[in-house]
Amino acid sequence: MTPEMFEDRALVAGALLRRKMASVFGLRQYADAGALFSYGVNIDGLFRRAAEFVDRIAKGAKPADLPVEQPTRFELIVNLKTAKALGITLPTLILLRADEVIE
Repeated sequence: MTPEMFEDRALVAGALLRRKMASVFGLRQYADAGALFSYGVNIDGLFRRAAEFVDRIAKGAKPADLPVEQPTRFELIVNLKTAKALGITLPTLILLRADEVIE
């Protein structure tokens, strides 16, 4: 994924929708822009965590002493408006498991 593709995510999602293609991306911003699903880490949470590390380093912690972390929370975002536009009926189980449903 390139910065240009992220910047034009609404155009990408719109083009896929016009072609009646379901789309899944790893960032919630794509579901907000019209993709059917997104499943991935919460980028805002990662940035907050990075800021905590920067704060610790600014207060004198050695970067080599800080732990390496991996995301532990992933979120599923479902765009119900897109599903309806595609003529897709999503199973209730998916809607119940979603962290957020865009109506």
